Amino acid sequence: MGFQTGLAGLNAATKNLDIIGNNIANANTVGAKSSRAEFAALVSSAGSGGTDVGQGIGVAVAAVSQQFTQGSINITGNSLDVAINGGGFFQITTSDGKDAYTRDGQFKLNREGNLVTNQGANVLGYTLDTLGQPTSVTPGKLVVPTGAPIAAGQTGAITLEMNLDARAAVAASATPATPRTTYGTSVTTFDSQGLEVPLNLYFVRVASTAATPAVGATPAVAASDNYEVYDSLTATSPLSYDPGTTPTPLPTLTLKFDASGKLLSPSSATLPKITIPTPNSITPDIVATLDISKVTQYASSFAVSRLTQDGYTAGDLTGVSIDQTGVLETKYSNGQTKRLAQLTLADFRNPQGLTPISGGAWVETFASGQPIQGQPTQGKFGELRAGAVEDSNVDLTAELVAMMTAQRSYQANVQTIKTQDQALQALVNLR
Repeated sequence: MGFQTGLAGLNAATKNLDIIGNNIANANTVGAKSSRAEFAALVSSAGSGGTDVGQGIGVAVAAVSQQFTQGSINITGNSLDVAINGGGFFQITTSDGKDAYTRDGQFKLNREGNLVTNQGANVLGYTLDTLGQPTSVTPGKLVVPTGAPIAAGQTGAITLEMNLDARAAVAASATPATPRTTYGTSVTTFDSQGLEVPLNLYFVRVASTAATPAVGATPAVAASDNYEVYDSLTATSPLSYDPGTTPTPLPTLTLKFDASGKLLSPSSATLPKITIPTPNSITPDIVATLDISKVTQYASSFAVSRLTQDGYTAGDLTGVSIDQTGVLETKYSNGQTKRLAQLTLADFRNPQGLTPISGGAWVETFASGQPIQGQPTQGKFGELRAGAVEDSNVDLTAELVAMMTAQRSYQANVQTIKTQDQALQALVNLR
């Protein structure tokens, strides 16, 4: 019986050394989790005279427990590296179509534009719509359109913030007459094919409007300082102005300011729409809303503080990044960004029940239960750290100490076998 006890101890010590060796080997593996051997005593029961007597017959490895503690976060600067700080696993699909889960966030783009792991497994997530909301509750493969450029976007809104000098004279009354180019600015707009179409705006001060007293139920018309807006140096008629929904060409777009220098007309509720002719006979003219609600007339120099538009030309993909909420964002050569998709995380009621596979991943089992899916930072799911990876949680110093202890345990079990052999030899040599 002593030989079997010693042999059981040797087997348990060998398995323990194997586990410790695997931990040490993966001390630098991203997302790796350490394991430990958990032992249980083996006891036999023999019946004699109606009394059971328990006798120890050795030891066995009862379980190999995985330690899912948080590993340290290591900054890499790689835009596709992602670390989970907290609970959860990345969801992936291996090359053989099996669902798996990993903490290794060293992602890459393959030649088809799929987001994959170093082992070629596809990373799963939600595709987002134009409003940044998931288009489905079922995670799918994340694909980045690396081949085709992003389509052009036609200008639909122009925002202008500026100050017109209240000290300026009426242009026609000045001697000599104030040139139309004195107060002007420009912005580049884009048609539906991404062709650049310059828009010039010139502001000419005209005679002020005197106050008109109310007649009957008609409200009084307040006095105002007036400016006409032109889009050309030669044309006598300025921009097409539409205070409603249907473009209606009018002879002029006039800005009216009250006594405090604030814009009276057009009001913010009826922003003007301007029509910008395009040189391309195929593309329609650009019709854009002109937001001039923050144009003022104060006694200070003419200055444009903001002039923006929302159109853009076509652009090629220049970069891909992942933010802290797992959103996959693409950047293009035209300065645009697009939120394509969002990584999903999964967690389990019993992570200890997961079975590890090659490549630093795990698969679910009956013991682990089914995965619970969610988004980063929601509920028990951790946040993501972009441009970083989670190092292994192996404590190398502790593993080396454990290895020495396991080695001594192995030697002690060898000694029990040796001692049992010596006792047996002494018995055989009795005369």
